[in-house]
This record gives sequence, structure tokens and C-alpha cells, in this order.
Amino acid sequence: MKNTIVTLQKAKNGGHKISMITAYDYSTATLIDEAGTNCILVGDSLGNTILGLENTLAVTMDDMLHHSKAVARAAKNALLVVDMPFMSYQTSVYDAVFNAGRLVKTGGAEVVKLEGSAVLPQIEAIVSAGIPVMGHLGLTPQSVNAFGGFKVQGKDLDAAQKLLADAKAVEAAGACAVVLECVPAKLAKRITEALKIPTIGIGAGKFCDGQVLVWQDMLGMYGDNVPRFVKQYANLNEVMATAFKAYCKDVSEGAFPAEEHEYDADYEI
Repeated sequence: MKNTIVTLQKAKNGGHKISMITAYDYSTATLIDEAGTNCILVGDSLGNTILGLENTLAVTMDDMLHHSKAVARAAKNALLVVDMPFMSYQTSVYDAVFNAGRLVKTGGAEVVKLEGSAVLPQIEAIVSAGIPVMGHLGLTPQSVNAFGGFKVQGKDLDAAQKLLADAKAVEAAGACAVVLECVPAKLAKRITEALKIPTIGIGAGKFCDGQVLVWQDMLGMYGDNVPRFVKQYANLNEVMATAFKAYCKDVSEGAFPAEEHEYDADYEI
């Protein structure tokens, strides 16, 4: 059955956990969708994972549309959530609604995700246009320069109280869910209990209504260089590197292709 924002709300109401994994291409998204995940996130993290950028700030709407279209073709069961990239919604309410509409009409998005609490009018306007919005609070990567780096948020009481207030404001603006990134578990628990909408954690502990991870992190694409909050479920870095080296060796030594890899024809030239 196709997951929707109603599915997520029912999961929270019923005490069932929500799963979300990032994807940026058709083949990976197909595997993730068939695994039974509730949501697929086309994150602007594609700037780091796919495009090799230092952060997400240079990711464009065209980038997001390109990858979202590919993932949408695979998301038969999972709810498709797509990030709005930096400066595609902060400048004005008009830009926010227009670009959210592009992600839905062209990119196949079913929910768009916005970072921060300074965009409440944008959230309200997008929701009023009939497009579900997921919020994102805590460590918001598009504000990395304002934060002075990738740092845990809400570590002192004042900051925690502000995050709680921000979460309530995002909910009041009409968001259907909110991602909590890199905040203390006790704060995420308090926010989750205070909100009627689901919370999706990444580095926010076990008390959130759901969890999201970047697939390259959870499958060990970067070796042991992963954030503390990531659990590795495989080591594809080692598997893929070994396979590529074996292929190159076979080609250089003439071991591949062998006769079983060739096509035959019933004639002489």
C-alpha cells in the first residue's frame, strides 16, 4: 500500500516507528522502496554524496528536479519527500510556492522539506497551495555557515527551549512532520511528546517517531568515517573496491572477457 502523510500520522498515533532513507537515483531507490521503507528522501545531501561538493549550499533546483524525477519512477510504495535547496524558498513566499510546485509537477515530489523556523510564512503558503511540507530543525545543513560548522544543537537549556518553541511553530504553520537533526535525545523526546505531528530523527535518539539515514552512510561507502549517530549495516566500500580492482586485473591480464562472455555466429569471415 502506498505510504502517504496520513500513513505517517497514523503511525505516530499508533506508536509505530517510521523509516526513511535517502535515495538519488532509480536503481537505489527501487531497492529501498522494495525493502518496505515508509519514506524516501531525495535530500540536498546529494551535493555531498553524488556531486562531490563540500556542503549542500551549491545544490540547485535543477539538481533536485533531475534526481527527484529518477527516484519518483521507483517510489511505488514509499512516500517521496524532496528537499527544497538553498535559496529556493528563503527569498520570498512566491519563490517558495513556485519552486515547491516545480518539485511536485516536474520532480514527482509528494512532500517538500524546508529547513529552519524563519520560513513559517513559506510553510503556510505552500501548505495552502495543497502541497504537504516537512520541517527540519536542529542542525540544518543549509545554515552551516551561520552555525560555524556541523554542530549538535540545543545543548543548553535556552537553546533547547527555543528548539521546542520552533517545533511547535512549524507544526502550527501546517507542517505534516518535522526532521530533528543532531539534537540531544532528551530534547527530541520532549519535542516528540509535545507535537501531534511525527518527528523523524537523524542523530536525535530513539524517542523520535521515525528515523532517517543517508544510504551511503548506513552501507559503509565512506569506510569508518561516519557520524556517531550512524549504524552501518554493510561495508560496500570494501566490497565495491575489491570488485573494481578484480575487474581491472582481469582486463589487464586478458582474463576477461572469457569465451563464456562472447557471442557466436554461424559464419566465417
